[in-house]
Formats: sequence, C-alpha cells, structure tokens
Amino acid sequence: VAGLGNYGLRGTRHSVGMAVLDRLARQLAVAEGWRVDRRCCADVALATAHGLELVLLKPRRFMNLNGLSVASAAEVYNLGPEDIYLVHDDLDKALGKVAIKLGGSARGHNGVQSCISALHSNEMTRLRVGIGRP
Repeated sequence: VAGLGNYGLRGTRHSVGMAVLDRLARQLAVAEGWRVDRRCCADVALATAHGLELVLLKPRRFMNLNGLSVASAAEVYNLGPEDIYLVHDDLDKALGKVAIKLGGSARGHNGVQSCISALHSNEMTRLRVGIGRP
C-alpha cells in the first residue's frame, strides 16, 4: 500500500496519501515500526491484517518521482502491479470523499503517472481521496 505525496511537504492536502498511511499504521499497531528502506528510497512499515501481509510505503521523493520508489519496492518485496494499492489525492472529488478504482489512466495525476511508467502497467488499485479544488 503506497501513500503518494511530496515527502518534504507532509501535512498538505496534496500529500494526503501519506497521511492515510500514517493513520493505517496506527490502526494496525505498527506506527512505531516505520523505518527508512534505502533500497526503495521510502519509509516502510510491515503489517498484518486479516491474514494478509502488508508493506506500507511512503516514498521519500517528490510526487512526480513516487513511481521509482513504488517500482523498487515491488521488486524488493516481489510484488506485481496487481498487488499494489496506491492512495492519492483527487482534486476532482470533494474534500473527504473517497473512491476505489482499478486500473485505467492516471487522469492527470503526476504521482499515479509516475507509478504507471515505472511499473510499465496501469493495473494498480487506487484509493482516491478527495481534496477539493482550492
């Protein structure tokens, strides 16, 4: 599960994917388990939920390069694009509204486009979190 955002701009609506991962880590009782994984240039926490092993990932790059971290993590943890969930902001959704989407285009989102390019696939599931337009 990758929370997309700008690592240096945490706390902004554009980095809501990382905030969602922080919340998920707290709910799964692994919030103290974040560690820097230099192999994929990201903060990583490992968790288990409903019998599934999860890799929580917060790229340590700017949004338009998040895909490099996601693709590296996919290689390190032996994951295919179909195993990856991207959590990212959506300007076209009202603040706080969420939607799940499987595959398709990036719809102008640079972080998603970076992931599609780096993984050579658009088969990731996306959790789109509405941030509204300024």
